[in-house]
Amino acid sequence: MVFRFQTTEGHCGACEQGHSLASTRASVESALSGAYDVDSSEIVVSLLGPYVVLEGFVRQKGHFERAVEIAEDVVGKGYVRSRMLRR
Repeated sequence: MVFRFQTTEGHCGACEQGHSLASTRASVESALSGAYDVDSSEIVVSLLGPYVVLEGFVRQKGHFERAVEIAEDVVGKGYVRSRMLRR
């Protein structure tokens, strides 16, 4: 189960409600590592302003989209940027 932050003002609004950037990052990392259909062992999660940035490598083409979808379930649609490459 993934708990989604309130996104009416973007996920930065959640930060104002007491959620730290570290907890946002940890939530995304946890959601990715718990996904059975994505190998997230080589994905690094960072935050840049209001955006979650996914960097690293995936093994299969569909894992790009799935990793972004998982992260958007946590922080909201439009707040995830992908810099992942396929090996």
